[in-house]
Amino acid sequence: MKKNQHYRQIYTQLLLTLFFSVAIGVQNTCIAATNSVKQDSAKYHHFKGKVIDSKTKKPLVFASISVNETNISTVTNTQGMFLLKVPEELANQKVTVSFLGYTSKVLNLSDFNPKKTIIKLETYIEELPEINIITKDANLLVKEVFKKTGINYFTENITMTAFYRETIKKRRTYVSLAEAVVEIQKQSYTSTKTDLVKLYKSRKNSNYKKMDTLAVKLKGGPFNTLSIDVMKYPELTFTEEMLKNYDFSFGTSTKIDNRPIYVVNFKPKPAILTPLYYGKLYIDAKTLALTSAQFKLNLANRKRATKVFILKKPKTADVYPIEATYRVDYREKNGKWVYSYSRIQLGFKVNWHKRLFNSVYYTTIEMAITDWKNNTSKTNIKPKDRLRKSVIMSEKASNFSDPEFWGAYNVIEPEKSIETAIKKIQKQLKKLNR
Repeated sequence: MKKNQHYRQIYTQLLLTLFFSVAIGVQNTCIAATNSVKQDSAKYHHFKGKVIDSKTKKPLVFASISVNETNISTVTNTQGMFLLKVPEELANQKVTVSFLGYTSKVLNLSDFNPKKTIIKLETYIEELPEINIITKDANLLVKEVFKKTGINYFTENITMTAFYRETIKKRRTYVSLAEAVVEIQKQSYTSTKTDLVKLYKSRKNSNYKKMDTLAVKLKGGPFNTLSIDVMKYPELTFTEEMLKNYDFSFGTSTKIDNRPIYVVNFKPKPAILTPLYYGKLYIDAKTLALTSAQFKLNLANRKRATKVFILKKPKTADVYPIEATYRVDYREKNGKWVYSYSRIQLGFKVNWHKRLFNSVYYTTIEMAITDWKNNTSKTNIKPKDRLRKSVIMSEKASNFSDPEFWGAYNVIEPEKSIETAIKKIQKQLKKLNR
């Protein structure tokens, strides 16, 4: 019993808590939301583009675009598109475009096309040499990764600026969108202190009518994306005790940022009944630092998996998860690594009693660090300004009423489908508020 409670505590912190409850009528969203934060007056330049595979022309999803000699960066969306904003004085700087398994490319911002720049990356193929004996044992290699946390990751406190987005889809239709710029006080990777978050700017749109009689609420907001920083919070995923529940094996080596990377596959041991993860760890071959982790939750045991996620649901429906996918990426600077991007995607099916058709909902949350600096003053976000871990962003945020809302802040370029959904939702909200 205690063991089950322990795992439940871990999952509710890590995996995203959802509320499925009956909604009474159509909920209204305030159109005339006020923005108390002054618009940024600093001059900046916009650079739009798309990152693709040089041979197949397919978009490279979540590729990294970083301004050299700065901490400014962004990532591509699921269409391979990106939008990068840089201060006017950096408009002639170089940028590095990188993607796992591809050779990185360094470009001059001054050479970018004013409207749209297509960046082609080439795949990387090369066998990695054995560096030392530990690389022959995948299990020992993973243990060594966590032993080197204090060597490979930042031990200073860092103040980060991040862009956060969460969406809810009913099948293929977006029904809720929330975005925010947040300030994060990232604690040392060797400290037990948890990261602090402050909401700086936010906006939302929701069309609850599209949800029928079901309201889906996501609890946790930015804290969910931070929680899968497995190097900062190993107690939620890969403690030394939990590592015993997994089998590890080597995959085909690859490359990122022109650095050789070991790929380690992991999956739960066959005897483990508790829902655990399976996926890949990408480990820097030289430093043995974790550069990326991509994994899923095993949902084979539907009953156990449902208990992990669902805290509240209608009595007239059965709700269970059908997808749980996670990704976290790290960025290196001056020999030290730090959290840079994470994404969680969950899918749920709702079987209504006495109804012919079911409902399927997908929720995606992602957060990208767009700038950061060392917190040399060691100041903390004031308690009254801290975002709570119980926050529901779709209720906390205002709405999409200000076209200049984001100012100079870097964001993840919206997908065409999201842009279309925003326009449709705005039209619907206007009708409701006439």
